[in-house]
Amino acid sequence: MELHRTRVALLVGGPSSEHEISLLSGEAIRKHLDKKRFNAIPILIDRKGEWPISPKRLPDIADVAFVGIHGEYGEDGVLQEILQDLEIPYTGSDPMTSALVINKPLVYRVLQAHGIKVPNARVIDRHNSSDLQAEILELPVVVKPVNKGASAGVSLVRRADGLKAALERAFAFNRSIMIEDFIPGLEFSCGVMDDGMGNVFPLPVVSEIARAGVHLEHDHYRTGIPREIRLIGLPPDDINRAQAIAVTAHQAVGASGVSRTHMIFGEDGELYVLGVNTIPEMAETSFLSRAAQAHGLSLAEMFERLIEAAFIRHQLSRRLK
Repeated sequence: MELHRTRVALLVGGPSSEHEISLLSGEAIRKHLDKKRFNAIPILIDRKGEWPISPKRLPDIADVAFVGIHGEYGEDGVLQEILQDLEIPYTGSDPMTSALVINKPLVYRVLQAHGIKVPNARVIDRHNSSDLQAEILELPVVVKPVNKGASAGVSLVRRADGLKAALERAFAFNRSIMIEDFIPGLEFSCGVMDDGMGNVFPLPVVSEIARAGVHLEHDHYRTGIPREIRLIGLPPDDINRAQAIAVTAHQAVGASGVSRTHMIFGEDGELYVLGVNTIPEMAETSFLSRAAQAHGLSLAEMFERLIEAAFIRHQLSRRLK
């Protein structure tokens, strides 16, 4: 007799600029899910946000939804609201946390309230951006939309003549942008996983090997660019400090299942958080995948844990109703 396999609706694609990255994540999830235990059902949401089936059919064809859509729609709480209304278990954080984390100024305030250092930043609206002069900024600065994915519309401005183009690039995504101090130092990421009940553990700290002239925050998602991700060579005390900050960030924003905290070890010796990602890239060469493997988890085990956490969180939320 064939054992029942859990039906997993694998939600990929979406309307954000990270559509292609989502497809890579989805391919890795589909490839590595244990086929004896899970039946992956890919559901490609197109660039207009349209589904190939009615979302209302999802509970009829799947037992759980695996959210593999990055950026807007998948990471801002919109998709989570749909899944929550359908009362189907889904991987990752709830709508409120998702909406919080993608709002960069708001999540900075939450992190600061929990004692975590973040770069100094200001929010600029399009209607008052004409008054902004490069001469009054202490270059270099990082310009980014206030509520898009980790890399969308982000620019590093080193020279005054590059500010206008950076502003236009960010404003193409949103009418409000954030300009933050550029902090020189070593960029890295630390993933955190939990079991759906609040029990968390950090993954090893990993970094992408930087290339000359590259600012990883706005470059590491570009497809077609070779990259190498490796364990970071910091002293054990600094590694422990970075992992503790990642765990605090995960808990401060109310993340569930998994998160990836992007940090920089500044030349001043301080650790700064640049952002928290609740649906990290899950391709085989991603930060999260490399870190999980370094921790001793296969990708199959990592994906299975995320699904198990989704079921547990769903059960707990139903009991609280």
